[in-house]
Amino acid sequence: MTHLVAMNPYLRDWLSLLVRWLHVIAAIGWIGSSFYFVHLDQSLRFPADVADREAGVGGELWEVHGGGFYHVQKYRVAPRELPDHIAWFKWEAYATWLSGFFLLVILYWLDARSYLIDTSVADIGPWTAVGISAGLLVLAWVAYDVLCRLLGGRELVLAAAIVGGTALAAWGNGRLFSPRAAWLETGAMLGTIMAGSVLFNIIPAHWELIRAKEAGRDPDPAPGLEAKRRSVHNNYLTLPVLVTMLAGHFTFLTGRDHAWLILLVLMLVGAWVRHFYNLRHGGKTHWWMLGAAAAAVTVLAVVLIPDGGSTVPSTAADIAAGKVVFAANCTVCHTLANAGSTGAVGPNLDAVKPAASLVVDRVTNGFGGMPPFAGKLTATQIQAVAAYVSTVAGR
Repeated sequence: MTHLVAMNPYLRDWLSLLVRWLHVIAAIGWIGSSFYFVHLDQSLRFPADVADREAGVGGELWEVHGGGFYHVQKYRVAPRELPDHIAWFKWEAYATWLSGFFLLVILYWLDARSYLIDTSVADIGPWTAVGISAGLLVLAWVAYDVLCRLLGGRELVLAAAIVGGTALAAWGNGRLFSPRAAWLETGAMLGTIMAGSVLFNIIPAHWELIRAKEAGRDPDPAPGLEAKRRSVHNNYLTLPVLVTMLAGHFTFLTGRDHAWLILLVLMLVGAWVRHFYNLRHGGKTHWWMLGAAAAAVTVLAVVLIPDGGSTVPSTAADIAAGKVVFAANCTVCHTLANAGSTGAVGPNLDAVKPAASLVVDRVTNGFGGMPPFAGKLTATQIQAVAAYVSTVAGR
């Protein structure tokens, strides 16, 4: 099957479309339920009815939605008797991780030489790169789980450790993989942590509650409390992971010299915004927090403003060399009259008339469906093809 996918671009495109679609749908369901239940927990009020309190209800919330009112109650541990029907929230998480893993396989692992590896950074073979990528996913979950067990309820220390580990992962991935793959691998590591918590902690804790009631014994509240803790961790990781899911659209950031640091800043802003809403749901609104997040993004954007200059050579020899590079790598996808090419996959270069600096960026880092050529072409070749395209486009 993998050989067939690797050799058939049409099948690969269809798989990419369908799995991406599933991944987005499942992620919406998972993240949406995470947002809702953390909001719910933060908004619960002490039950007004004495009978509810005596029955074990720890909090309640009235909601209005869908043309009616809802009365939601949460028990301190478990009800006296199990109801006939219980809604579970687990397949959203499983489907998100499985579809994301499949995308990693078909988009990066099956063509690791083109999409996963950046030989200008690390000269490693495809199978070595895939092995490292897979190993890092496992390592992320093991490291997180061990930290949770060792640090117990010291949440600030754990948060600092997670930030430090994420920074290390982003930095290391940037020295092993292509720019876009480095961001995606970092997100996949965090996503594996989230899915691992659901599989190994949250769902087993729910089963413990149910089996205890079925056996007629009082449930142990400890697994449920740990499950709640892991759920809150997942809630804070949602927005940071979403940034990496969109990495393919951010080549103007992923291709930077310090792309790992840019990613870390964006992740911290996402977690910070999530913290604002979690506090707000609990009745504490600090608008300055959103202002601080906006200021951080603004400062980052200003710092990263390109200087607009271009050092792309434009001698006749450079342009001639660039034409050779274009003919060997670009004619299938692009239309350019000077090269006699009529490709329709990518932009019509005669119509776009791109600046040399833009060509350098797109060829180096890729964009959309265009793969990065850093590692496949030398810096001199990229400069030459940029000089060629910017000189002849539209003429």
